[in-house]
Amino acid sequence: MATYQFQPTLYHTVIGSHEPVLRIRDGDSVITTTVDALGKDAGDIQVTSPGNPQTGPFYVEEAEPGDTLVVQLDRITPSRPMGYTGSVVAANVVDPVYVRELPERKLAEWRVDNERGTATLIKPETKLGNLTIRLAPMLGCFGVAPPGGQAISTATSAEHGGNMDYRGFVAGVTAYFPVFVPGALLYVGDGHAAQGDGEIVGTGIEISMEVQFTVRVIKGKGIRWPRGENAESIFAVGNARPLDQATQHATTEVLRWLEEDYGLDATSASLLLGQCVEYDLGNIFDPAYTMVCKIRKALLRVS
Repeated sequence: MATYQFQPTLYHTVIGSHEPVLRIRDGDSVITTTVDALGKDAGDIQVTSPGNPQTGPFYVEEAEPGDTLVVQLDRITPSRPMGYTGSVVAANVVDPVYVRELPERKLAEWRVDNERGTATLIKPETKLGNLTIRLAPMLGCFGVAPPGGQAISTATSAEHGGNMDYRGFVAGVTAYFPVFVPGALLYVGDGHAAQGDGEIVGTGIEISMEVQFTVRVIKGKGIRWPRGENAESIFAVGNARPLDQATQHATTEVLRWLEEDYGLDATSASLLLGQCVEYDLGNIFDPAYTMVCKIRKALLRVS
């Protein structure tokens, strides 16, 4: 098991079977950097084209189609003191008659303080004053190369992951991805210092990041949609449009997980989810919406 320092010089705004930037093995860790969604680096200088540019891909030697890639998010830290957000909610999250009342969309600026763990609104001037919120750094867009030689825009998401914008993908979380191509080809990017559910203004607090992750490979275990777990819960991520289809994908993936790994039959799993499931909204701004189906681990301690 090795730890690699990798400094990117090239970024991708599509997730596909690009030439890998680094080859790593099961158990290895990588410390790297990401630019923000606008293509700006830690110096707030635009170094690549906008659109959720990704660092990678990282080739995991043992990973083959039909396996599961495990990505432990060890550290996600904002790397500059300034972040940007949209200032107006997206038209698709309000009633159509209200859209004409929405003001012009502009970029808002936030001061990010890692030591205090806060982000403070500094522009534009509003009735909120110097609104200050807690940091909750996350990766908005990350995943593996999709099947069939596809190259999928980082604006959207699917079975491979992508632009899910789920605020639960923070440090300490373990993500699971189906492997579709040799080496899996892992990408990371689109760091947010904080974000509300749904990314309803089209952004989180977009910022460059320092990221550390560790990979493992589960051989011969296939999953269909991205999964994740933290200390309290397991969850699955469905990416689709309309939102009910995303919910179907996420719910089905959790049902399969409960049956395959926790020994529940379909009736038992259904009864458990029926009264105890939790749903988190990921992205509801981009071409594919994201729904997360979650169940608490304490409920899974069955004999």
